[in-house]
Amino acid sequence: MKGSKTLIEKFKNFPQLSICVGYIVMFILLTALSEDFLTTRNLLNVLRQTSSTMIVAVGMTFVLITGGIDLSVGSVAALSATLSVAFMVNYHLPVMVSLLLGLLVGTVCGFVNGVVISKLNLPAFIVTLAMMSSARGAALVYTNGKTIVGVPDSAIKFGQGYILSIIPIPVVVMTIILIIAGIFITKTVFSRYIYAVGGNEECAKLSGINVNRVKIVVYSLSGLGAAIAGIILTMRLASGQPTLGEGLEMDAIAACVLGGTSLSGGKGFLFGTIIGSVFLTTLSNGLNLMGVSSYMQQVLKGLIIIAAVCMYERKKK
Repeated sequence: MKGSKTLIEKFKNFPQLSICVGYIVMFILLTALSEDFLTTRNLLNVLRQTSSTMIVAVGMTFVLITGGIDLSVGSVAALSATLSVAFMVNYHLPVMVSLLLGLLVGTVCGFVNGVVISKLNLPAFIVTLAMMSSARGAALVYTNGKTIVGVPDSAIKFGQGYILSIIPIPVVVMTIILIIAGIFITKTVFSRYIYAVGGNEECAKLSGINVNRVKIVVYSLSGLGAAIAGIILTMRLASGQPTLGEGLEMDAIAACVLGGTSLSGGKGFLFGTIIGSVFLTTLSNGLNLMGVSSYMQQVLKGLIIIAAVCMYERKKK
């Protein structure tokens, strides 16, 4: 009896209990309201749509744990992906070289964020807001606001292709990233440094942790994740669009918050980020199937974020 009671208490204290229960309820409702929801094709589509948000959200989780924030991920995704397409179409570079250069662009953008935040001791909100504007502007300037077409078929497969004719390639990429991130956050000493910086930066410094290096690495990873997500989205669309990724930063932050990651730093859960990402994508998919306008969906997402933060603060108190 005592053992079962302890198990119940642990279950009640499970950080993602609320979002898991909410997801189950939503899944049941969407299944009942739309006959097209619970089909293999639609569920695979949900996973494909989730991949880009989840990849960005993984990097955002690390950033939020340190007590920072990255508002530039949507713009960095657009710049990285647009330049990748430009390298293929305009400069005729090999597909893999173009993709790697695109990933490098995203990583460099994140690196710049980290250096400015850590070395100049500026607020992450301001720095990443500036990068959001600069990266988006750079993508628009380079393309003159026009879409780049003519993406090679071999590149399009990264966004539209399947493994074994069943599993979408973006889902495979997402799974690999989640496995690497899971090992990183649970098995490495550096991940402890990330939590220490977010928990108390001054104590982390006194403990001998190189706080600046931690921040630079974390923001670089966030930029890399944004570049990967941007390339996946671009290859799905088979064109380079400078307006790509608008609102991606909000979806990533919302996924992290829904999963129990604290906006004040020091606390974050990779599993929670996964659940939060799937929750948001499933919600959007279900509402689309029911014909709900995209404007109303934005309203609902905003309300969900507020509700998640309120529940977190109440549980913390």
